[in-house]
Amino acid sequence: MAGTLAEAMPILPPVAEDLPEGVDASDLVWEESIAPGGYAARRLSRGSRLRLIDTQGDACAALMIFNAEMPTERLNVADTVKVQWNAYLEAGMLLLSDMGRVLMSILEDDAATHDAFCGTSNARTNAEKYGEGRNSGAYPNGRDRLLLGAAKFGLGRRDVHPCVNLFKGTRIEHDGAITPLIGPYEPGRKVILRAEMDVFVVIANVPHVLDPRADYTVTPLRATAWRGAPAVMDDPVRTATPEGMRAFLNSEDYCRR
Repeated sequence: MAGTLAEAMPILPPVAEDLPEGVDASDLVWEESIAPGGYAARRLSRGSRLRLIDTQGDACAALMIFNAEMPTERLNVADTVKVQWNAYLEAGMLLLSDMGRVLMSILEDDAATHDAFCGTSNARTNAEKYGEGRNSGAYPNGRDRLLLGAAKFGLGRRDVHPCVNLFKGTRIEHDGAITPLIGPYEPGRKVILRAEMDVFVVIANVPHVLDPRADYTVTPLRATAWRGAPAVMDDPVRTATPEGMRAFLNSEDYCRR
């Protein structure tokens, strides 16, 4: 099977022909297409960039993040929203931990449809909607896919915390109703994240839990990561708000230890 290429697979060693200007091919550390219903897990060092591309316009990246050195510290969606006074993720925003530190920041975003409210699907929700939702079945659910990814780092079910969803969004109406923003959208939308400390990232590419379509609909998600420098002192994302600057200071203080 050597040399065989599939629609969804990791590329080893990683090769990408479309790295941003100034990024050397030798700095590439991850290139993978995540299958519909699939998952991926990776350790990324501080300063690394992670680019996610919705290649066909119908991917949904359920994302969890852990401090790689102390995985009990992980993404806290509630703090991410309330500290920044904004529940709609976009470029310039931070993904914060439950200890007031920045795990990753959003450097670029041309999708503008993300979700910090709903989490991901589970076996019950998929069984009710699609007829079954087992990990080994035709309609795998997000929670169990995230569990498989977390297990790569020795973590268990209790470590599968609330996630954010990238590329599928929600809008909260005046009456409190949640309107899903599902698409499908134009192919090729992308998000670039920067790791602000050493992190574990776990991604499940499954339909959004509020996707109104009767069919299990999701398309491949491309992940590319390369080494990079941490944020400098006058980085515009770092200095954008007093709350964000304090979170960066907390992260930098931790990384000095």
